[in-house]
Amino acid sequence: MRINSAVQAAIDLTAGAAGGTACVATGQPFDTAKVKMQTFPSMYKGLVDCFVQTYKQVGLRGFYKGTTPALVANIAENSVLFMCYGFCQQIVRRIVGVDRKTKLSDLQNAAAGSFASAFATLVLCPTELVKCRLQAMHEMQLSGKVIQGHNTVWSVVKGVIQKDGPLGFYRGWSSTLLREVPGYFFFFGGYELSRTFFASGRSKDELGPIPLLLSGGFGGSCLWIAVYPVDCVKSRIQVLSMAGKQAGFMGTFATVVRTEGVLALYSGLTPTMIRAFVANGALFLAYEYSRKLMMKQIDSY
Repeated sequence: MRINSAVQAAIDLTAGAAGGTACVATGQPFDTAKVKMQTFPSMYKGLVDCFVQTYKQVGLRGFYKGTTPALVANIAENSVLFMCYGFCQQIVRRIVGVDRKTKLSDLQNAAAGSFASAFATLVLCPTELVKCRLQAMHEMQLSGKVIQGHNTVWSVVKGVIQKDGPLGFYRGWSSTLLREVPGYFFFFGGYELSRTFFASGRSKDELGPIPLLLSGGFGGSCLWIAVYPVDCVKSRIQVLSMAGKQAGFMGTFATVVRTEGVLALYSGLTPTMIRAFVANGALFLAYEYSRKLMMKQIDSY
């Protein structure tokens, strides 16, 4: 049966939320290490050192700082992303002049994902700012940039409102947009190309869990390789702005390159790539299977 646009959007939104939950559940410790190493690269010799020091100083809970906003961020981002992805696929079909049921090429799907990501930044930026600040709060205190850290979601939210007002949650939004739009072109492009490879002429809908996991992991890896320096600058802006006025994207980028060198923009790349493969594999597996389940339930009525 044909599903109307509102029901299809609700299915995509719900499946995206399931994918976002799976992404956080599998990747949060690596994401925490990424933010710490991006913001304070001189504090850690590498991934293992970051894990060891975090465990010694804060304990196991240190790896899960910011999990609540991370969960909110990923559920919100992926719900909006996949809902808008469906709409953007229809827009791409209209642009290229094909029927609404026509399967798009991998390149066209990549373009649709890129368009959709712009909408997702509106819900992602505020929650990601809170997450990043919680993850790097211990380092901000150690470095003397803040005297008393805010250790709960509410205290960080309250601090942002008191200091900068509601617009303070959009610190680093331009960097987020600059990361998401090109990044999700590679994300969806890599995912669809990988699915095409595994399908080998069959329908992509017939792929099992292992090919979906590998395809999602490949798509996530493509995203982070393409935009990692931008994400590094975004993390610094969102975290260091706690201590006072922080330069914008170009100013922060130039300062990092001039004072620390180009390689500083790749601090934390190792945990990011591990997380990218594992977490995005789980994301797409959860998305595809929950979406299929809901589509079957609708078709049965």
